[in-house]
Parts: sequence; C-alpha cells; structure tokens
Amino acid sequence: MTSPSSGPITVAPATRAEWELVRGWAAEEGWNPGRADGDAFFAQDPDGFFLGRVDGEPVSAVSVVTYGDAYAFLGFYLVRPELRGRGLGLATWRAGLAHAGGRAVGLDGVPAQQDNYRRSGFTTAYRTARYVGEVPSPERPVAGVVPAARVDPALLAAYDSACHHAERPRFLAAWLTTPGHRALARVVDGRVTGYGVVRPCQDEARVGPLFADGPADAAALLDALAEEARGFGARSIAVDMPETNPAAARLAQDRGLTPTFETARMYTAPVRPVATDRVFGVTTLELG
Repeated sequence: MTSPSSGPITVAPATRAEWELVRGWAAEEGWNPGRADGDAFFAQDPDGFFLGRVDGEPVSAVSVVTYGDAYAFLGFYLVRPELRGRGLGLATWRAGLAHAGGRAVGLDGVPAQQDNYRRSGFTTAYRTARYVGEVPSPERPVAGVVPAARVDPALLAAYDSACHHAERPRFLAAWLTTPGHRALARVVDGRVTGYGVVRPCQDEARVGPLFADGPADAAALLDALAEEARGFGARSIAVDMPETNPAAARLAQDRGLTPTFETARMYTAPVRPVATDRVFGVTTLELG
C-alpha cells in the first residue's frame, strides 16, 4: 500500500470484501478480531460500515450499525498509524455517526479515547474487562448444554432480546450459524436458561455472548464453550465481562482467567434496559 498525499478525505460505505482490510487493521491493533465475523456483521446493517480514502487509498474506518429505530452501535474506529493527527479520523467519525440519525449510540471505548468520546457527547455507563486464559476440561460432559441449533430460534431470540438493547434477529441468525462459530444453549426442565457462542479469532478464541440465568448456567456454558474452542485448535479463550454483573468476574477468577485490558461502555442517550444479571459476557466490542 502506498502512502497517500495530503489530499482531501472522502468517506463512503464499504463493501463486505473491502472490510477484510479493516479486519487486518484491527488485528494489527491487537483487538483480536474474529476470523469470520464480517458476514454476521453485515447481515445486521450492510450500510453501516465506512472507509475513508485519500487519493483513492484507504486510510480510516468506522462502523455505525443500526438496530431498529432507536439504537446504533459504533465500532472499528481506526486510522492508519502513520496518518494519525491529520483530522482523518474526525471526518470519518462524523460521516459514520450521520448514519445513526437520531438513534442513541453506544460504543466500547479504550481508556486513551474516552475523553474524546465524552467531548462528542458520550457518557460512561460501566466498564468491561477482557478475561483471558485456558479453562480446564470438565471431568464429565456438561449437563444440560446442547447445540443451539436444537433449540427453537424464537426462544433464543427472546432470550437474547432480554440481554441486548434492541431486537437483532438478522444478526443473531447469522451469528449462530457462521461457519466456525460454535453456539450452545443450556436447557433445564425444557426451559432455556442461557446461551453462548465461541469463535476462532486472530489470537485467543472469543466467547460472546455469554448470557445465562445465573452463575451455574454461565459456568456450564463457559466450560462447554471452552471445550468447543479446543475442538477447533484454540488453547485459550477470551471473554469480555461487564462490571454490572459481579458474578461474571467471580466466574472468570474461578476458572483461572486473567483480566488483560478494560473498556468503557458509553452512550449518547438513554437506552432500553437489559437483564444485567444475565449478561456474563458481551457479544462483541465491535457491535455491542
């Protein structure tokens, strides 16, 4: 890739194929992107991904993915390192936010950027820590955990709706069935008590979401998801756990996982409440 001149930046929607370049940028930043996330991301809002170009060369990116009429989520805010400090990021940011319209917007911000986000109207709601490590293999098969494909999709969608700020059926259908993703549910006495997904990523396999009625359900799912990760060759897992559910951190510590870095969930306006006691791991830091 050549270095662009100091010409003006143009920002336009990115295609699915073009977004693979941005996935590479995210990997270089150490964000550990999923190897096959793009199809599920674009299934939710194919118009919500933006590339900035100077002299035709991609230099910046942002995603602002909409969920219904009330909520959107911002992620992948990136500028090529050698071109930072030239205002390219701000121009890209503004173009992406325009796509949100009047919706409340959420994001997960790294500490170095949180003051900038506050100046743009975002308020911190809570913090999330990424826990990483190798979960020991269970001594016996995990009781009550089944492939998500065996569960009525409407039941999973209803469970997900209680744990996310907006309905997201298109994303969920794709996320559960993306090649390489392993999706599991826990069913007790015929009732869904949680579900989770693990997927291969650049480094550790990432678990997300991890939604469960309580610590026992979450532990059963986490153990089973870690076993699934070993099945596709990943020794370690990573899961982003919000501080709004203290039982999540206790589960991570009990399984020997170590906190590695922190983000802040921030919003521009009030959002639909969720069952915080069920959220043991967020779905992604990129799409919420």
